[in-house]
Amino acid sequence: MATNRFFSYKLLGSILLLLLASLLAMRFGAADTSLQDVGLALIGTQESDTIMMLQEIRFPRVVATIFVGAALAVAGAIMQGVTRNPLADPGILGVSAGANVALAFTIALLPSANYFMVMIACFIGASIGTLLVIGISSISATGFSALRIVLAGSAVSAFLYAVADGIGIYFKISKDVSMWTAGGFIGTNWNQLQVILPFIVISLVVALFLTRQLSILSLDEDVAVGLGQSIILIKTIFFLLISILAGAAVALVGNLAFIGLMIPHIVRAMVGTNYQRIIPLSITIGATFMVLAETVGRTINAPYETSVAAIVSIVGLPFFLIIVRKGAKAV
Repeated sequence: MATNRFFSYKLLGSILLLLLASLLAMRFGAADTSLQDVGLALIGTQESDTIMMLQEIRFPRVVATIFVGAALAVAGAIMQGVTRNPLADPGILGVSAGANVALAFTIALLPSANYFMVMIACFIGASIGTLLVIGISSISATGFSALRIVLAGSAVSAFLYAVADGIGIYFKISKDVSMWTAGGFIGTNWNQLQVILPFIVISLVVALFLTRQLSILSLDEDVAVGLGQSIILIKTIFFLLISILAGAAVALVGNLAFIGLMIPHIVRAMVGTNYQRIIPLSITIGATFMVLAETVGRTINAPYETSVAAIVSIVGLPFFLIIVRKGAKAV
C-alpha cells in the first residue's frame, strides 16, 4: 500500500513538472512574451499579434513536443520489455529509419500526398524496419541477445538511411527529405496535430491497458505462456504499437534518437521493473524531457534555432555509452 502511495506521489510530481516545463516553453522563445500573454492566449479572450503568435506557432509546438516525447518514451519502454534488451530504442533499432525511407518514397512518388498519407506511409515503413531488425537478430538458434539486436539495428538503420539518401539524390528531393527528417518542430501546426494526435493518444491508452501483459512478457516467455498469454498475439500488438508511435513521431518531427533509450532507464531507476508503473511514468517523464529539450533549442541561440535532435543527442550518446559500459544488464 505504501509502495502504491509513493508511486502516486512520483506520478503526480512528474505531472506537475510537465505542467511547469510546458509553461516555461510557452513563455520563452525568440519573441518576447510574458506570463500574462500566455494566460490571455490560453483563455482566448483577447486578440493581438503576440496572442496570435502564441496560439498559432508556439502552442502547437509545445503540444507536439509533449506527445512526441511521450510516444518515443513509451515505444522505447515497450521495445525494451518485449525484447528484454535494455539497449532497445526506436531510433537505434531501425524503426525510425524505416519510417524515414517510407517518407522519402512518399515525397518522391506522391509529391501531392496529404499529411494523412505521409503518416500512413511512415507507419508502414516503421513496421518494415521493425520486422527487418527482429528477423535478422532472431536468425540464430539462441534467439535475441542485447549485442545481436543492436548490431542488426545498426546495420538495418545504416542501410535504410542510405536508401533514403539515394532516393533523395535520384529524385532530386534531398533538401525536402532532409528538411522533414532533420528532427525539429519548426512549422508544426494545428492541422498536422489534428491528424496525428488521435493515433498517438489511442496507442498510449492501449499500451496502458496492456502494462500487465508487458510486465509478464519482460520476465520470461514461458511464464507468459503458463499464465495463458498468447505470445504471438501480444507481441504483434506491441510491435504494432511501436510502429504507430515511432512512425507518428517521424511523420511529425523527423528522426529523434535516444529518447526511447534514456527515459525508460530513468523511470526504471525510480519505480523498478513493473511496467504497470514504467509506462505511465514514461509518458510524463518523456514528455517533460522533450519539452525542455525543445525549449533549450529555441532559446539557447535565439532568434536562431538549435536542432532539438542535437540537444537530445548531446545527452543521449553519453547515456548510451554508460549503459554499454555497465554491460547492458537484463531489463
